[in-house]
Amino acid sequence: MCFVAGLFSEICLLQVESMASTSNVTTLIFTGLFQDPAVQRVCFVAFLPVYLATVVGNGLIVLTVSMSKSLDSPMYFFLSYLSLVEISYSSTVAPKFITDLLAKIKTISLEGCLAQIFFFHFFGVAEILLLVVMAYDRYVAICKPLHYMNIISRQLCHFLVAGSWLGGFCHSVIQILVIIQLPFCGPNVIDHYFCDLQPLFKLACTDTFMEGVIVFANSGLFSVFSFLILVSSYIVILVNLRNHSAEGRHKALSTCASHITVVILFFGPAIFLYMRPSSTFTEDKLVAVFYTVITPMLNPIIYTLRNAEVKIAIRRLWSKKENSRKE
Repeated sequence: MCFVAGLFSEICLLQVESMASTSNVTTLIFTGLFQDPAVQRVCFVAFLPVYLATVVGNGLIVLTVSMSKSLDSPMYFFLSYLSLVEISYSSTVAPKFITDLLAKIKTISLEGCLAQIFFFHFFGVAEILLLVVMAYDRYVAICKPLHYMNIISRQLCHFLVAGSWLGGFCHSVIQILVIIQLPFCGPNVIDHYFCDLQPLFKLACTDTFMEGVIVFANSGLFSVFSFLILVSSYIVILVNLRNHSAEGRHKALSTCASHITVVILFFGPAIFLYMRPSSTFTEDKLVAVFYTVITPMLNPIIYTLRNAEVKIAIRRLWSKKENSRKE
């Protein structure tokens, strides 16, 4: 993670130096989600607990998996990294968004905007690739159970997780490089509540058609293809479940249902926004709120409520802490 942050700093420095020669904008202003101050205060009260629940819920999963010997299978290894990504992904947008709800003027520096874009897409694509990895893990576990431990080795697990981080990094570098030559001469008002490429394109003093095509392919088509791969893998899994016992089908379906629910909640809004022309409708901002703030909170709830092993491990971890306090 430190390597990624350091490399991004170098890219961002080159980016800002390049933009400085053609731009006179150094600070950007968000219009925010709503204009009414009273509505913004209500949103602050609503979204602050959501973000805190995201950090606590996903953090609890990471802690539980790392400390519970009963959750040492590859499935929970990937789940812990997914929860870590969820915390990081939500933290790129939610804290700034929530604090801006109480601010009269919502500003961000050009460097801060680039950083938000980079890490938002970095963690977002890392999550997509982790979901694909988890689908592959379930495919091997259900369709090739006798060879599961040989195929999904600990070494492969680390390799797949590293590949997810690397894929997210490469995707984000492309997103950032798309903006390098764009001049920003003003205005400096972004009709959104966080920095993303399409709202930023509208501020450029040049035509951004080609840049939009690149973003469409790098974000929209990537999301669609990943979603199709996930759907196909789960169809294959469901077909193979016909050969399992009733108890095996129930357990596998319970696990897969959690994964499918998370996939739909994440991909649905993302595909809706990135596979269509950008607009300034408030509805689009609300859809973005769903996948940047709300969905990361729902994931730990979905996985823990439908997974008996995780719930038992959390109870054991909690009881150990209570006993240690008494002693």
